[in-house]
Amino acid sequence: MNTAEQLEQSEKYDEAYIEYKKMLMHKPDDVDLLTKTAHVALIVGKKDEAKQLYAKILEVDPANIMAHEQLLDIFVDEDKFKYYLLRGNMHALQQQMSYANSDYKKAISHAKDSQEALPARYLHAGLCEGQDKYHEAIDEYLRIADDDDKNPMVYVKLAELYEKTEGIISSIQILERGKKDNGFTEYDEVLAGYYIRNSMPEKALAITKNELTKARALFDMGDNDSGYKVLISVKDKYSTVHTYHSLMAQYYFQEKMYDEAFREIDEFEKLASNSPLIYQMRALIYEQKGDAFNEHVNWGKYNILRNDKDVALNEYMTAYRYNNKDADLIETIATLLESEGDKTKACEFYERLADIDSKNTLALEKLVEFRDSIGDSYGAKEYLNRLLELDPRNEFANKNAERIQNGGGMGGGNLLSFLKGIFGKRMR
Repeated sequence: MNTAEQLEQSEKYDEAYIEYKKMLMHKPDDVDLLTKTAHVALIVGKKDEAKQLYAKILEVDPANIMAHEQLLDIFVDEDKFKYYLLRGNMHALQQQMSYANSDYKKAISHAKDSQEALPARYLHAGLCEGQDKYHEAIDEYLRIADDDDKNPMVYVKLAELYEKTEGIISSIQILERGKKDNGFTEYDEVLAGYYIRNSMPEKALAITKNELTKARALFDMGDNDSGYKVLISVKDKYSTVHTYHSLMAQYYFQEKMYDEAFREIDEFEKLASNSPLIYQMRALIYEQKGDAFNEHVNWGKYNILRNDKDVALNEYMTAYRYNNKDADLIETIATLLESEGDKTKACEFYERLADIDSKNTLALEKLVEFRDSIGDSYGAKEYLNRLLELDPRNEFANKNAERIQNGGGMGGGNLLSFLKGIFGKRMR
């Protein structure tokens, strides 16, 4: 036990406080030491010092409930704004969001002026956004914009929320308002991005300083040559940025140089392997080339990555109409149908897959499983025989063979006799 703790246990609190303070000089971020010092500070009547120490604890450990509770006890009578702000934070930490929202509103109502209320407004707005209460969040950020007119990020946040609720035009309007009313230029690249997405490339070109955005704007304006020159001039700078390769692919696509476009998409995929844009770009190229099969396959992959399985399945089924012998496509359709719960339809495609690719063990396993599940013992044994002929050591087959054998009334009482019946002397 150190000297400070000994003094505290002896109720020599003034001396213990001095010792704890000395120790803090060497360990200013030690939460345990800060806690002990704050506790003794309260005992010796140094409330302001205790406030600072508990606040320091929250800087080091924002989730420290004890520090929140101690500060709440201190502020409950002397500062209602800080009391409700801290209580809101504590409730948020405890995932009691409705209480936190209520506390932040109370903190705002107890603030001495609009500037003091800002921290509570930011927290309340963020909490509303996190709960998908977008309109309530917008109202709060609009009030913040009136009181914190030096912060351009408020307008960026409003633009994000407007896009989710009212559309991209409203996002553009709020950002333009920030530029007009406050002279903000800090989010010009964000605004340029909105202009591009809303088919306003001329406005994007007028404010952007980013070479990739300039190239995209020029392409969208139909000036392919100028856009290409921009990209070539910054190749070394952006060659490891996936957007660069998507723009190069766009250029080649618009110039009908499809092989070159495919090569750029391959480079893009190396840098952004899970992007739906990979398959969107390929689908568009295949459409121009008149390759309907690969067009719809790639639209299927695009929608899978966007988690729109129904649309993806429709695209795959359309591709199947153009080529009903592609094993990869058939397996994809079967797997997707199965994941959607349509086992009967999936079985039809697994049967087709087994016909197309007689060595496909997955298809045979699925067919054994399905036939067995609907009580078709003859069908289950037929596919099981094919599976064992193809792969005698197949784990699935060996695990289920005896049960299916007995259920089908086949001779023999064990797996060995079953296999002997199939392979004869080869199993002796």
